[in-house]
Amino acid sequence: MADASKYEENVKKYASGYNQKAAEKIVGHLGIALRNRDSSLVSCSDQTELDRVREKWLRKKLGLSQSAEDLDAAISAVCEKLKPEGGNKQRVTFYYLLAEHFGKLDELAG
Repeated sequence: MADASKYEENVKKYASGYNQKAAEKIVGHLGIALRNRDSSLVSCSDQTELDRVREKWLRKKLGLSQSAEDLDAAISAVCEKLKPEGGNKQRVTFYYLLAEHFGKLDELAG
């Protein structure tokens, strides 16, 4: 099981609860990307990156079929929620909050 303890405090700061198993699955999914500072962060000002989050995380991994507009609205809401983090947001927290938004944490943890 992937170790999510490094991200726990940041996730708890913004999430309504904390599902450790779901966080571990996200860390496991991101794998090697978390070793590089740049790829471990999400930039809300980079539309290409946000499109990738929508297509690779929300559609492919979480299996969501909502319209691009609905998914983009959720991404924008997470960007707004994480605004106190500054320019770059922790990718684990970002993905966790999106999974929480769409009610997918228990499914991830399962």
